[in-house]
Amino acid sequence: MTEIVEITDIASQKSGWEDFVAGNFAGMAQVFVGQPLDTIKVRLQIENTKFKGPMDCLMQTVRKEGFLALYKGMASPLVGIGAVNALLFAAYSRIKSIQATSLDEQLPLHKIAIAGAGAGAVNSVLASPVELLKIKMQAQYGSTKGGGALYKGPLDCAQHLIREFGIRNGLFRGFWATVFREIPAYAGFYSGFEFAKRKLTPEGADPNALPPGKLMIAGSFGGLSYWLCCYPLDVVKSKVQNQQNPPKGAFYILSTLKSIYKNEGAKALTRGITPTS
Repeated sequence: MTEIVEITDIASQKSGWEDFVAGNFAGMAQVFVGQPLDTIKVRLQIENTKFKGPMDCLMQTVRKEGFLALYKGMASPLVGIGAVNALLFAAYSRIKSIQATSLDEQLPLHKIAIAGAGAGAVNSVLASPVELLKIKMQAQYGSTKGGGALYKGPLDCAQHLIREFGIRNGLFRGFWATVFREIPAYAGFYSGFEFAKRKLTPEGADPNALPPGKLMIAGSFGGLSYWLCCYPLDVVKSKVQNQQNPPKGAFYILSTLKSIYKNEGAKALTRGITPTS
């Protein structure tokens, strides 16, 4: 969901609660900065004819709904980012420690990827409902005042979905799509982040002691790796979570993937990737 915000947690050597507070504020800052780009990404993913590209989506959204429309859906990730980051980092640290033979061992990149993949799977428990509510709000065109929106906010959206479909098919719709996205996404993020950190570290120095500038470069490489490893699955997840009714069948991820390819072509599986780069 927020592939760069946990950098603070990874680099920090402070106590657990300080990590949580720092990660929460870093995550909130990332949501504020990244939400407009995320809104453009999601709208491009779920609409195959409405927009010509990212700039057209931006201009249409601002012109027809106002600048603040770019921040639709921000409330759920803003509130949930602390818990999501805490769970992600805790799972990642735990899986790394299980694989390590000593406290100071530098794990090889394939074990870093395994830890990231496991953390991503665990993280889906919180990320799935948070992103569902975000996407539902981002997909609404018009305003609640003008009667052009179905949901007044994320709580109203959650109540509607639970009342109509229950918790599993309502609030947790697209859970397995989220799991299948998060596994390669965080395997790519953490291994990419560690790879870049080690390349930027002078010989004999500690990769965890990089200055902020180099840490930002490593984080950017990790973020790029995140999206390159999972983007088609993110498109599938957005489609599934935004559709009016719950997906059918145990293999709905594969059937949705085939449907997108058949009806919209291969390019649809990368639509909206530019704002994430």
